[in-house]
Amino acid sequence: MASAPYKPATPATPVVPPAQPEVHDAATLSLARQTLDACQSPAEMAQAVVAAVKRNEAWRGRQCLNLLAPEAPTSPTVRALLASEVGTRAAEGHIGPVNRWFAGTRHIDEIEALCVELLKQAFHARYADHRLVASMIGNLAVYTAMTQPGDLIMSLPQPIGGHSSNRPDGPAGVRGLHIVDVPFDPVELTVDLDLFAKVARLVQPKLVALGASMTLFPFPIRAMADIVAEWGGRIYFDGAHQLGLVAGGQFQAPLSEGAAVMTGSAGKTFSGPQSGILVWDDPALTEPLTHAVFPVLAATHQVNRVAALAVSAAEMIAFGRQYMAQIVQNAQALGAALAQRGIPMLGAHKGYTTTHQVIADVRQFGGGLEVAQRLARANIITNKNLIPDDSAEQWDHPGGLRIGSTEVTRLGMGQAEMGAIADFIARVLVEGAAPEQVADEVIAFREPYQTIYYCFEAGLPHAMQAQ
Repeated sequence: MASAPYKPATPATPVVPPAQPEVHDAATLSLARQTLDACQSPAEMAQAVVAAVKRNEAWRGRQCLNLLAPEAPTSPTVRALLASEVGTRAAEGHIGPVNRWFAGTRHIDEIEALCVELLKQAFHARYADHRLVASMIGNLAVYTAMTQPGDLIMSLPQPIGGHSSNRPDGPAGVRGLHIVDVPFDPVELTVDLDLFAKVARLVQPKLVALGASMTLFPFPIRAMADIVAEWGGRIYFDGAHQLGLVAGGQFQAPLSEGAAVMTGSAGKTFSGPQSGILVWDDPALTEPLTHAVFPVLAATHQVNRVAALAVSAAEMIAFGRQYMAQIVQNAQALGAALAQRGIPMLGAHKGYTTTHQVIADVRQFGGGLEVAQRLARANIITNKNLIPDDSAEQWDHPGGLRIGSTEVTRLGMGQAEMGAIADFIARVLVEGAAPEQVADEVIAFREPYQTIYYCFEAGLPHAMQAQ
C-alpha cells in the first residue's frame, strides 16, 4: 500500500505568520509547493530539485541557442573544480598562515595565491583580489574603500545602459552617495564628453563610475580622467561585461587609460565561474580595497570557486585573444544580419558593436518582454533591455532586446552561423512564424555544437586550427 504524502510535523499551537507581500511570482511558488506536497519524503523533495536541474541542463545546456550577454559556458575543468572537495573548506582572511583564522590552510593559500597571480597576469595589473562572489559586491567594495557617505559621484543612468549597482537602488545608494548622471549621447552610444566636462566641473564628483550593462562602444576614459583629476576625482571602471574582452585585448584597457580600479564579473565574457574580480595598479588603494573585501564584505569565500577562477584566468591567457576576437566578429555579423532582415539595431552607423553584444529595437514587434518570451518558446534565449528612448519606469516592459555572442562562440560558431541565427529570429519576429514551428529546427541546428572550445581540453575550434 502506498504511504501517505510526507507532511512535516505540526506544532501544538500553529503559528500563523502575518500576511505580507511576496516579491516572487506567486504562480511559480504555488507550483513548487504543490510539487513538495506530492512528495512522499524529504528524499523525494531532494529528487525534485535534482530533476529540475537536469531539465535545465538538457534544455538550456544542449538544445537552446543561448544569446544572453551575461552568460558563458565554463570549460570541463572549471565546472569540475566548482564541485571539488576544497569547496567545503573555510579560509577566512588574507593569504598566509599569520593572516588566517584557521590552521591547515597551506594548500588553500597555494590555490588562492595562484589565482591572484594569474589574474594579475591576465589583466596586466599590479594588484588583484579574487574573494568576492559577485561583481556587484565588488562595486560595493569600491564605494566602501573610495567614498564616504554623503559624497557625490557620477554614473550612467539606466535607460542608456547604466547598471543599478551604481545607482540609488544599488550599492552606491546603500553607501549613502549622492548621484549625478553622466551625460550620454543616445545616438553615438557613448559619453557626451563636452557636456560631461561642464557637469563634472560644476559638481566635482569624488568618483565617476563607468558601468554599463548595455555596452557597445568604448568610453573616453583618458579624457574623463584628466577632467576629474583637476579636483582629485577618480575614474572607476565597472567592467562586468567587458572583463574578458579587456583581458583578450579586444576592448580598451581601462587601467592604462586612467581608471583607478576595475571591477567585473568572471561569469560573462571572462567565461569563468560566477565571481567578482577587482584589479588595480595604485599601491595606495591596496589597503582600503582589501580591507573592504575582508573583513567588511567577505569572510569564507568559496575556495572551489577561487580554484575555478584561477583556471579560467589561465584559459584566458592561453586562448583569450582568439576567443574574444571571434566573439566581437560574431556580434558584429549578427547585428548586420538582423538589420538586413528588417530588425532595427542600435549603433548601425558605427558597425553595431565593438563588444560581445548587440541591441535590437523591438518596439514594433511587441517590446522587449514579449519578444524575449516569444523567442524563448523557439529555444532562443535573449533578454529584454531598456534602450535610450525608454524611461527608467519601463524596466519591466522596455523597447529593446539585448543579444550576446559569447556562448555560441565558445561552442565553435563563427560568422556564417550568425546568419542562420538571424534567420531563426527573423522568422519569428518579422515573418510572424509561431515559435513552436521554429523550436525543433533550432534544436537540430544546435545539436552538432556541444563542445566547449577555447580551453585546454578542446583547444581552438577546428576552423581556427586549420588556419
